[in-house]
Amino acid sequence: MPRLSVLHRSPVRRGQTHADALRDTVRFAQRIEELGYHRFWVSEHHAVPGIAGSAPTVLAAAVAAATSRIRVGTGGVMLPNHQPLVVAEQFGVLESLYPGRIDMGLGRSVGFTGAVRRALGHDREDADRYGEQLTELLGYFTGEQPVHARPAEGLRVPPFLLATGDGSAELAAEHGLPLVVAAVAGQDRMLQVVERYRGRFTRSDWAARPYVVVAATIAVAGSAQEARDLLLSEAWSTAYSRTRGEFPPLLPPAEVRALPKTERQREYLESALRGQIAGTRDEVADAVEKLVHTTAADEILVTTAGYDREALLDSYRRLVTLVGT
Repeated sequence: MPRLSVLHRSPVRRGQTHADALRDTVRFAQRIEELGYHRFWVSEHHAVPGIAGSAPTVLAAAVAAATSRIRVGTGGVMLPNHQPLVVAEQFGVLESLYPGRIDMGLGRSVGFTGAVRRALGHDREDADRYGEQLTELLGYFTGEQPVHARPAEGLRVPPFLLATGDGSAELAAEHGLPLVVAAVAGQDRMLQVVERYRGRFTRSDWAARPYVVVAATIAVAGSAQEARDLLLSEAWSTAYSRTRGEFPPLLPPAEVRALPKTERQREYLESALRGQIAGTRDEVADAVEKLVHTTAADEILVTTAGYDREALLDSYRRLVTLVGT
């Protein structure tokens, strides 16, 4: 079986402050390390009420300081929002402080709304420069830029590309980088992306062969209903955001079930749950085995979030015992 890792978006639960959610993330990373997971990544979201993770390199530093063995990184830094030199410097500092433990996960998404994009000083067209920015960023580590990024130059911080938007898989293949792709309902498109990546991969100093990380939402519990409940809170926040334009703090699953919902919200809720892996130990083991067989994934990046902290941690504990690390 492939390696198991975790991507955490620092969700805010009802009644929490954003500071509470960030401290939860650090404590959760410590527990994930104890369970033996390979990596712990944090994400980048701007101006989202229900998500506290807006500065991934800063949060990654806090996680790395609170842990000792697990690899720590980003899933990812959205490169169109930043100058490549600054990104190189930030990861150079992280790698200098925590040598051999830092990953540089990169994506191409820009701010969700026009107001956020303007506040960041960017627009949708900046995503079109992603390839140029990536080449520039990698060049700071290899010393191929006229400006010498300190302390990044000469350091080996593994880059990973998130398959977000058209062309990301091709860029990963061209530069010889590992690829992170999301497992979704109706996997034909995902499999096509992975096939193109593997077929076009060029060996590089960063990676000798194609390396595919499949990101998946997975919940394991004593019953199928308990596992579905674990996923329900975030699925509802996702559905709500699709109809109201705002991702709210996570609610207890019982309250989500009791909420009045429009037909459109019910459709979005079912859509958010579709394609996720949830169930008992045997059900999840079969589903994960099928996913790995279909994708030939080198690594599974688990993205599950839930309102109940202990149920969430128990799911990660059950998963690691049936899949391993």
